[in-house]
Amino acid sequence: MHRTLSSVLVLTLAATAALPLQAASLDADIQADYDAHLGVLFDHFHRNPELSLVEHQTAARMAQELRTAGFEVTEGVGGTGVVALLANGEGPMVMMRADMDGLPVEEKSGLENASKVLQKDPITGDMVPVMHACGHDVHITSLVGTARQMAARRNDWSGTLMLLVQPAEERVLGARMMKDDDLWDRFGQPDYALAFHVASEFEAGKINVTDGSPYAGADTVDIIIHGVGAHGASPHAGKDPIVLGAQIVLALQTLVARELSPRSPGVVTVGSFHAGTKHNIISDRAHLQLTVRNTSPETRTLLLEGIERIAVNMGRVAGLPEDRLPEVIVSEESVPPTINDPELARQLRGVWVEHLGEDQVVSETSTGMGAEDFPFFSTDPDIPSVYWAVGGTPREAFEWAEAGGPPVPSHHSPLFRISPEPSVTRGVESTVLALLELMGGGG
Repeated sequence: MHRTLSSVLVLTLAATAALPLQAASLDADIQADYDAHLGVLFDHFHRNPELSLVEHQTAARMAQELRTAGFEVTEGVGGTGVVALLANGEGPMVMMRADMDGLPVEEKSGLENASKVLQKDPITGDMVPVMHACGHDVHITSLVGTARQMAARRNDWSGTLMLLVQPAEERVLGARMMKDDDLWDRFGQPDYALAFHVASEFEAGKINVTDGSPYAGADTVDIIIHGVGAHGASPHAGKDPIVLGAQIVLALQTLVARELSPRSPGVVTVGSFHAGTKHNIISDRAHLQLTVRNTSPETRTLLLEGIERIAVNMGRVAGLPEDRLPEVIVSEESVPPTINDPELARQLRGVWVEHLGEDQVVSETSTGMGAEDFPFFSTDPDIPSVYWAVGGTPREAFEWAEAGGPPVPSHHSPLFRISPEPSVTRGVESTVLALLELMGGGG
C-alpha cells in the first residue's frame, strides 16, 4: 500500500510540475509526500541508526530512494558516501548535502520508535548502543523528499542537481573522505553548495540563517610535556612536568582573554591532563589534550601560533634544554569554520521570507562553538555556500520548560527528540525553494 501511495503521489506531482510554483502548492505536495512516504521513511531511519564509517544499510536505502526518484546514483564514494545527479538542461550545478551517521548513545527518549540498535564500533571494536541523537535522520529523509519534489518539477528549473549523502560527520571525517575520492573531478564541481541542520533549540519549522559563521572551525591539539623524573621528596632533582603543565594551562587562558579581539570569538579548552603514576613519583612526562575553536582563518592562526609559543617558551622558563621542550601536535582531523556567503545567504533569506512568511525566518547567531565538516565541500576551491538551521522542537515544549517543566534536550543527549513532521517538511520546503531560486524557478 505504501508503495502504491508513493507512486500515485509522484504522478500527481509530475502532472502539476508545469504550473507556477504558487499554483503547484509546494507545501501541500510535500505534506502529501510526508503522509504517504516520508513519515514511514523517517521512522525507518530513526529505528535503524548506524555509526560513522559503517552506515552500509543507510547508504543502500538512500541509494535506492534516490534512484527511484530518477537520479543517477553512485555508491561507495569516500567509503559509504552516495552521490546522486539529476541533469536537467543548461544551468548551474547546485549541491545539497545530508549527513547520515548516528552516535554511540543509548536512546532514552521514551519514543515508541526509539532505537534499540547495538553495533560494533569500527574504531574500538566494542558493541555499543546507537541513536540518531543529532537529527541526521531528518536530514536524509528531507533529502529524499527534496529529490522527489525536484524530479517532479523539472519544468521549473534547469541545470544539474547534485545530492550528497555523507558519512561520518560526527567524526568530522566524511566530507574530507568524499572530497579526497576525487569528488569534483568525477562528478563536476558545483557552482553552489547547500546544507541544513535540524536544531532542537529552535521552534519546529522555523528557519535560522545567518550571514556569517553558523559553525566554528575546530582543531584537536596535543601538547607533550617532557620532564625529568625524580622522587617526590626531592623535587629539586627533577623537572616536574605537572607543574609545567599547570603553568601552560593557565597561560593559555590569556590567548582569548588578552590576545584575541573582544569581538572575535575563539575557544581554547584543555579537556584532558594526564601525568604521573604514584603519589611520591615526579613523572618525566605529561600530556595535555585541547580543543581549539575559531570562526575565521585569522583567529585560527592566532590561536595555534599562540599555543605553540606559550608551550615552548614555558618549557624554556622551566629550564628545559632545547631538545626537551614541549611538543605541540595539531591533528589532521581539523575542520575549517563554516562561513556562509553573505550575498547568497541574504538572497535565500529573501526567498524564504517571501514564501514562508517573515515570522518563520530568523537570523540568530549561535552562542556555542560547535563544528561541522561541511566546509570541506565549500573551500579549496571556494564555492559560494549557505548552511541553515531548521527548528525541530514544538513550541509547547519550550513553554513547558519555561513553566518549570523538563528542559528541551540538547543534541547528543540520550533524551534528544525532535518533532519529525514539521522538521522534515520544512527541511524539504526550504531546500526546494532555495534550489528553484538558484536554478531558475524562484520567481
